[in-house]
Amino acid sequence: MIRDFSLADLITLSNGFAGTGTVLATLQYMDTRDQRILWLAFTLPLLAMVFDFLDGRVARWRHRSSPLGRELDSLADLISFGMAPAVLGFAVGLRGAWDALVLVYFVSCGLSRLARYNVTAADLSDESGKVRYFEGTPIPTSVILVALLAVLTWLGRIDGALPLGHVRFLGGAFHPLVSLYLISGSAMISKTLRIPKP
Repeated sequence: MIRDFSLADLITLSNGFAGTGTVLATLQYMDTRDQRILWLAFTLPLLAMVFDFLDGRVARWRHRSSPLGRELDSLADLISFGMAPAVLGFAVGLRGAWDALVLVYFVSCGLSRLARYNVTAADLSDESGKVRYFEGTPIPTSVILVALLAVLTWLGRIDGALPLGHVRFLGGAFHPLVSLYLISGSAMISKTLRIPKP
């Protein structure tokens, strides 16, 4: 199967590798509490974003766009820009029961957004085959959340020192900061937000 991959597909796989590396590094951080590993986890989604930017350009340059490439891209994006930011949020302190529910919602929104894009891309394309706009925010915008968590880590405002603290209700904790994941996920699945595709 690997022999059938185009250069763009290999770049897309690199996106997925970076996202998987983020998740594993974050889990290692939770075990060791070594912040150097956490900084690696913050860096890898940026690398994934570079690969995500390049794969489409390379596919168009080499005229090798394919359904396989589109599916690979969505799966890699789900890992790098859905699961990885959610796991990072959990690791830095969004670990209440209600936080976890919001993080699951965020990943589910990313999954739904990518699936919707795949089935509507043909309808949203112009005569050249290029999609004119995104319905909802693209999932890579979640790197903004990763950047925010990195800033909070640098400021020492993680775990028990998260901004806005937490509240408890119905037996579970809720950190208001997790609302940013709620907003980001909801923006991804919005049908009214239309963002021009570069």
